[in-house]
Amino acid sequence: MVPVFLASLASSQAQWLAARQTTIASNVANANTPGYSARDVTPFSAMLDQTSLSLASTDPRHLDPAAGLAPTQKISRTDSWEIFHSGNSVALEQEMMKAGEVNQSFALNTAIVKAFSRMVSMSAK
Repeated sequence: MVPVFLASLASSQAQWLAARQTTIASNVANANTPGYSARDVTPFSAMLDQTSLSLASTDPRHLDPAAGLAPTQKISRTDSWEIFHSGNSVALEQEMMKAGEVNQSFALNTAIVKAFSRMVSMSAK
């Protein structure tokens, strides 16, 4: 059985949430750009399924395994709520809902880390 490192998992999710928020902000910024296709990041659960054990970097010349943490992909036309005549597929309402989901997930992530930190400090006392 592989031990679960809560701090590492929370950090990975926080990085994924930051990447998703950046992608959402990019979609909102390009809401009026003709031909722009909305993008979203790969779901975090899919990222966890693809995660495997990796070797530690012992030399600064080693490649960084976390460089491509959250790759983005175009949202298919069936996933988008509307397609405008200009070919743009950004629905601001949908992007705002995604931003709310990111906010809730980040708040939950932070609350879990705080609770774990309190638990560890109480056990140390």
